[in-house]
Amino acid sequence: MNQIRKIICCCGNGLGSSMIVQMNVEKLLKQMGLHNIAVRHTSISEVNASQADLFVVGLDIEPQMKTYPRVIILKDLVNLEELKEKLLLAFSYKDNTFHIK
Repeated sequence: MNQIRKIICCCGNGLGSSMIVQMNVEKLLKQMGLHNIAVRHTSISEVNASQADLFVVGLDIEPQMKTYPRVIILKDLVNLEELKEKLLLAFSYKDNTFHIK
């Protein structure tokens, strides 16, 4: 498996919810002792599958992410427990393709 070094958090407009998810991802990565991982946020219209090792999105844009290789789909964008559980799972996978829902 390729290492996860770039994470992009996406939402419809790339403003509010993706920024909150980015801050939560950064907070949890720090708590988990994972360093040197770039995290940013943007709109779904501004990304392609080669821009990051992992994408974190809400359930509302799941259909647009079907062809992306590594995706975490959040049911609740502000639920830290859900995000932490799914991040731990993503970092444990050995496969190059997964969709964690």
